[in-house]
Amino acid sequence: MKNIPLNISTNTSHSPNQPIVQLSKVHKSFNVGKPTEVEVLHGIDLVLRAGEFVAVMGPSGSGKSTLLNIVGLLDRPTQGLLQITGLETTTLDDKALTQLRGRSIGFVFQYHHLIGAFSALENVMLPMVGMQGYPTAAIEKRALDLMDSVGLLKWRDKPATMLSGGQQQRVAVARALIMQPALLLADEPTGNLDTKSADAVFELFRQVNREHGTAVLLVTHNPLMAQRCDRIIQVVDGMVSG
Repeated sequence: MKNIPLNISTNTSHSPNQPIVQLSKVHKSFNVGKPTEVEVLHGIDLVLRAGEFVAVMGPSGSGKSTLLNIVGLLDRPTQGLLQITGLETTTLDDKALTQLRGRSIGFVFQYHHLIGAFSALENVMLPMVGMQGYPTAAIEKRALDLMDSVGLLKWRDKPATMLSGGQQQRVAVARALIMQPALLLADEPTGNLDTKSADAVFELFRQVNREHGTAVLLVTHNPLMAQRCDRIIQVVDGMVSG
């Protein structure tokens, strides 16, 4: 797999061991103030540093997805503090959260959520075009470099719906990386892939993590994959260990 050239700078580089994610006493409740109120996360403390590659494991219903949604700024904690790249987020308005999420966080999900009517290249370009407001030659070059790095350059003009599952997921990874995020969140990204495709996607995560210091938080039920990460966080009954 080819190295990924980072020829469009969207974030300043982060020093090794610099905290990228910091949660302090984070609680999350749903249906607050109603008889059905339930607390899902119970005072989470967590630090993820630049260059770390961390697996998140735990049984269904343990709070993994809720934790990932909070770290990804898709949901807000009920109590506690959350810093992303050193910026306290709990007092930011929705617009500021959207801007921070777009600049600093890349997402890869089990279901790749590509736009079927768009080509593979257009899907990869989409986050940067959305931030810029219009496509440019520099954005296209960055996207093409990423597609080359994941082995999909010759499929650049194919509609997303005409790609295999493994190819679609590699497009999703390239899309997640185009903004050069400080943090990559992956929620069961290889759950629908065969062993060979899953290994290729994991190794791409590892390449970006090692060469560019991108922090990776990977939710997985696969213990063999988790063991290949730097450390494993266990989420059980809304609490974390590891």
